[in-house]
Amino acid sequence: MASAHPADAAVPVPRPLAGVRVVELDHMVMGPACGMILADLGADVVKVEPLPAGDKTRTLTGSGAGFFVTYNRNKRSVAVDLTKPDGQALVRRLVETADVLVENLRPGALERMGLGYAALSALNPRLIFCSLKGFLPGPYEHRTALDEVVQMMGGLAYMTGPPGRPLRAGASVNDVMGGLFAAVAVLAALRERDMDGRGRQVRAGLFENNVFLMGQHMAQAALTGRPVAPMPARQAAWAIYDVFTTGDGEQLFLGVVSDGQWRAFCTRFKLESLRDDPELATNPQRVAARPRILPAVARVFLDHSARGLVPVFEELGLPYAPIVKPEDLFDDPHLRQSGGLMPVTPPNGGPAIPLPALPVEIDGARPGLYRDVPRFGEHTRDLLAELGLDDDAIARLLQDGIIAAPSPSLPQGDTVP
Repeated sequence: MASAHPADAAVPVPRPLAGVRVVELDHMVMGPACGMILADLGADVVKVEPLPAGDKTRTLTGSGAGFFVTYNRNKRSVAVDLTKPDGQALVRRLVETADVLVENLRPGALERMGLGYAALSALNPRLIFCSLKGFLPGPYEHRTALDEVVQMMGGLAYMTGPPGRPLRAGASVNDVMGGLFAAVAVLAALRERDMDGRGRQVRAGLFENNVFLMGQHMAQAALTGRPVAPMPARQAAWAIYDVFTTGDGEQLFLGVVSDGQWRAFCTRFKLESLRDDPELATNPQRVAARPRILPAVARVFLDHSARGLVPVFEELGLPYAPIVKPEDLFDDPHLRQSGGLMPVTPPNGGPAIPLPALPVEIDGARPGLYRDVPRFGEHTRDLLAELGLDDDAIARLLQDGIIAAPSPSLPQGDTVP
């Protein structure tokens, strides 16, 4: 695994949300993804984790093994027993200092602890209270949702798999995008608060996010009057828009999406008979003739190696791609040289993992890492001291099991103050 190298270490890491405090009461992916985006942009994100062991994604295995280290960088962790009145009082005290609260607990969970929107907005009228749920208010709002659930009921699994075989997308797309939309709503609410001084309640829904992704297919169905075919069975918009196997057994995706690209491709690979055929002069004609065109294109790929084809496609300006596995991205030259990966240290130790930075740039710099993924309760003592609690008060809370904190002698995860 390669290490990550920023494009220009002299460019300061942008932190436009510095001075904004966010309190997270969440778990899994959707809420933490929202908090991570705000943290990457410079907000002081305080992740409140429950006793005895914190966010359950800390210990997930299998396909969930990467959740915690991916979505909890640049945050501080405070460990509090939210089931006890003294723990709830600590959270209220923390919320008094906050600009934003992000939560994705079950509907009604915070209200039962006296930490719902009505209670906390009365305590802090400037608070932006952001709830991320499976569903926005409506008939489904009390259902339990997961990314897979809403992919199935929202059309995405149908569109991803071949006919009759619904298949979830290969990433937690709704959790991550739902967190992104929530972060956008938070920023909009902060902007409004700048003008009138009032906090807001904002919500984001996992199911509604999935339906938003389906908008283009819904529009297609309405405009054509025909059922939408799953992606593996769809009618492509272009004749050459597929994955092909090369002579050395590799696979490449190639798209030829304009008349100019069609002529250039046919000329370079000596397919003049196709290029000059008047029945293939327009894109709709070529799409209709895919059964005739694709075998000729497949033969071109079989006559060349992937290494030989790539520079030709580059020269012709054709959209192409190798078929890449996630672990291959650690060594992607563009990511390595452009600052697209940042070395994140797992909270339980081990070598740093180069993980994706936010896919944005501000004044020539990518938002980066200034605080490693926290250990459970790593910042409990610091946060409580910031709230005005002295050492004796913190010691009593530790003794009573209200909070948890590692020994102050252990190294901290902060990389930049």
